[in-house]
Amino acid sequence: MCGIVGVVGSRNARDILMQGLEKLEYRGYDSAGIFVTNEAQTAHLVKSVGRIADLREKIGMEVTGTSGIGHTRWATHGKPSESNAHPHQSSDNQFVLVHNGVIENYLEIKREYLADDHFTGETDTEIAVHLIAKLAKEQNLSTADAFKAALNIIEGSYAFALMNVLEPDVIYVAKNKSPLLIGLGDGYNMVCSDAMAMIRETSEFMEIHDKELVTLTKDGVLIQDAAGNKMSRESYTAELDISDIGKGTYPFYMLKEIDEQPAVMRKLSQLYTDDAGNVTVDQAIIDALSQADRIYIIAAGTSYNAGYASKYVLETLTEKPVELGIASEWGYNMPRLSEKPFFIFLSQSGETADSRQVLVKTNELGIPSLTVTNVPGSTLSREASFTMLLHAGPEIAVASTKAYTAQIAALSFLAKAVGQAIGNEAAAAFDIVHELSLVAQSIEATLSEKELIESKVAGLLSDTRNAFYIGRGQDYYVSMEASLKLKEISYIQCEGFAAGELKHGTIALIEEGTPVIALISNNPKVAAHTRGNVSEVVARGAHVITIVEQEAATTEDDIIINNVHPYLSSISMVIPTQLIAYYASLHRGLDVDKPRNLAKSVTVE
Repeated sequence: MCGIVGVVGSRNARDILMQGLEKLEYRGYDSAGIFVTNEAQTAHLVKSVGRIADLREKIGMEVTGTSGIGHTRWATHGKPSESNAHPHQSSDNQFVLVHNGVIENYLEIKREYLADDHFTGETDTEIAVHLIAKLAKEQNLSTADAFKAALNIIEGSYAFALMNVLEPDVIYVAKNKSPLLIGLGDGYNMVCSDAMAMIRETSEFMEIHDKELVTLTKDGVLIQDAAGNKMSRESYTAELDISDIGKGTYPFYMLKEIDEQPAVMRKLSQLYTDDAGNVTVDQAIIDALSQADRIYIIAAGTSYNAGYASKYVLETLTEKPVELGIASEWGYNMPRLSEKPFFIFLSQSGETADSRQVLVKTNELGIPSLTVTNVPGSTLSREASFTMLLHAGPEIAVASTKAYTAQIAALSFLAKAVGQAIGNEAAAAFDIVHELSLVAQSIEATLSEKELIESKVAGLLSDTRNAFYIGRGQDYYVSMEASLKLKEISYIQCEGFAAGELKHGTIALIEEGTPVIALISNNPKVAAHTRGNVSEVVARGAHVITIVEQEAATTEDDIIINNVHPYLSSISMVIPTQLIAYYASLHRGLDVDKPRNLAKSVTVE
């Protein structure tokens, strides 16, 4: 949530900031702004409500400088408005601040320290910059010392980038629970929420840890811990290609990322096996999980749904029960745990604040943990005992697609590796490389039917208010993700139900014309029962689309997909639902990649 960029020491600060904000817009697009200055202290502050394009239209040629900070906002305190947009200034305009996170005690700070101050907006960030200015003035502190003093007062999550107009060649940076990176250039340095923002300028980045303060100049990076001790840290090279973060010929990132899924499946097979086809999961992970008596998967949103979709293969091959936990609930209400728990944290970004809250607790308890993420070096990756990477490439659309399928595939490799280690016969028999190749082929076959899927959507979902997904077994878990995808980008009120639960109340929602999408994989135990549920809703006026695996299909079914191994059916079954959501949003005239009120990465609790 919210995107931060900053640069010091570049002649082209304005353009660097704007390009960076464009790459970070997926983090928030309620409003945006930049502050640029130069050695002569000629400063410009420009803010705008709406998208980065709206900000760009307001920036004149006179807005130039060698240093600056920028921000794209996802509103937490105060509605989207120009006065609430970042950067924020102190009353005397000396200090300028951008912020990602939530300051929990901002009202207390306002009452205790700033009762006489006048505020132009409603944000917690404006209170923070006023506090810094007050401490600097009243205690005659340097910018760095005033910043440190403010950080000792501020409670909550934050990623800050601070400038003093009297020091145009310095950016002060600090973080706690919110992501922030330092980008290293030749004669200039940068700060950004993630590497994508600055990959055009550099591939060398340096991590910032919680409670650290960084002083950034064009020639150097000074890192200090909370006690003021200097810290030394090696940089790393971001494995990103500029072409990976562009849309190419695609109208939206989401469609591009849907189309990338066959390649992701094949890449995971390549990276998690050796030349002989043996699974190559880190032995330390296998050993730790083998010793556990229960697996706890902690996640949110799409990652949570991926956990459910992976439950079957994990339980079958590892012989361990799997329990799912909603991160935002477990952070405050940790249930009674087994004697030897093992925690798996699923997060595309590796920065999900609610999941990190749980991870902090498990670390305190000494419980081994694994982060499965798409972002190397992310907070959850650094702080968990182990990491498995998704290798899916940057996922920019707010609605996650390839990360979901990559999570299921990665956990399937983990399940097979552990199963083989404990002597599970089903794990030994499961040829995951071969089966994932069939999954990739199935996905490709479904992607070739885009016109068919679009035609089904156009006739059913273009103007409806409500819709439902139904399924049994693994199909029920897929229906949870399918309904989430549809509601988050088309704004259709959609729910995924266990088909057998219809008669226990849900069928009361069915009325004439209600869209119902039924998922029927090739599971002889439940396929016929789901078809019975389809008949029940049709009898009550529902308009139905069926998505069916080939061996269970009839000539009357709407969308037929290739058969795959039952362990992996959640991957192939979800693909048409991703396209359904995409086309529903498109036909309703919406911005597929930037749904209202949502941000890609939820970095506040």
